[in-house]
Amino acid sequence: MYKPLPLDAIALQQPVPVNVWDPKGVLLLRKGEPITSEQHRGLLMLHGPVVLESDWRAWSYSYTTELDRMVRDDAPLKRIAGLTHAVEVPHVVDRDEAGPVEVWTDLHTSLNSLLQQGSAAVHFHEKLDRLAARAQRLWRTAPDDSLLVLVQLLFDARMGYSASHALLSAGLCALVSPSTGLSPEEQGSLFRAALTMNIGMTRTHDAMARQSGALNDAQRHTVREHPLRSATVLRELGVNDALWLQLVQEHHERPDGSGYPAGKPVSLLAQRLLQMADVYVACISPRQGRGGLLSQQVARELYLGPDHQPDALGALFVKHIGFYPPGSYVRLASGEVAVVTRRGTKANAPQVFAIVGRQGMPLGEPTLRDTLDAAHEVKASLPPGEVRVVVNVPRLLARR
Repeated sequence: MYKPLPLDAIALQQPVPVNVWDPKGVLLLRKGEPITSEQHRGLLMLHGPVVLESDWRAWSYSYTTELDRMVRDDAPLKRIAGLTHAVEVPHVVDRDEAGPVEVWTDLHTSLNSLLQQGSAAVHFHEKLDRLAARAQRLWRTAPDDSLLVLVQLLFDARMGYSASHALLSAGLCALVSPSTGLSPEEQGSLFRAALTMNIGMTRTHDAMARQSGALNDAQRHTVREHPLRSATVLRELGVNDALWLQLVQEHHERPDGSGYPAGKPVSLLAQRLLQMADVYVACISPRQGRGGLLSQQVARELYLGPDHQPDALGALFVKHIGFYPPGSYVRLASGEVAVVTRRGTKANAPQVFAIVGRQGMPLGEPTLRDTLDAAHEVKASLPPGEVRVVVNVPRLLARR
């Protein structure tokens, strides 16, 4: 059952909190995507936009609940008056639930909202704790599915880049950190630091991912100062976890003191792991000006370390993530193009499904290939910009 959607209740450039459909069930706007302009709004209106009744109820409840909280907390009238309908909608489970895709998209929307709001976020700890608990549970129970979904979200230019970057960086830390000797408390601080390390420049982060030219002076200043700004925002939101704050403030410092913003030598294991995850995700991310570096190349550079000597933490990182993470693309010895769906027992032999034949034509149905077989072994990573086939992630998950 559908309910008509009053699109004029949603501000431009704000992520919509629910999926928007036409009356025939065609998806018009994915949850988390923005209405980009008045012309865009007008085009959507021509299709008679609607939302699921269950989503409508959850959306309405979220709005009235947030309004009631603000009144009870004696929030300034200006903030109350500025509350829009673009509030976070809690996850609603219904019969159309398709698993990890919907859950991660929902978490992406929630985190994007928190990061965009910055120091103005309401009930930040409660929301981030709930989000982190759900995300960590998924990384424990479905790590390969999570990698597949999040790497594909990272490749999707329609999704907020900063939130995609944060979720995947946190996930890589969650996969590697249990083997490093870090305590559960340290692992928790590391996970939250990865989720929030760029909260001081979220809008700039998103904008830079979409631009093709070089950074301007203002952007370079924002990038250089964002570790300090992010730590300041977190303190304003009531964060008092010393390790969390330290990791955020120093996540671009380096062991030799060549980092920024302070040029301070750092040596904590958690710092190095956060930096590895941050660099890895940034490198494989496609940008408007480039197609993303090859995951195999990035993994090898982490394995060798800055001095081109084998690095123990880098080796551990590659052991857990592999050369070809789920969600990435590879070319096989057969000449086919495939999407990785599961890490293998060997870092260079993941589970894959061929999606483009050796003649360059899309396959009607993804086909499982054994990369341990010499005829189908992985020959190279492929940047996402070279793959023109749209991957149906729910179908892949169902076939694995």
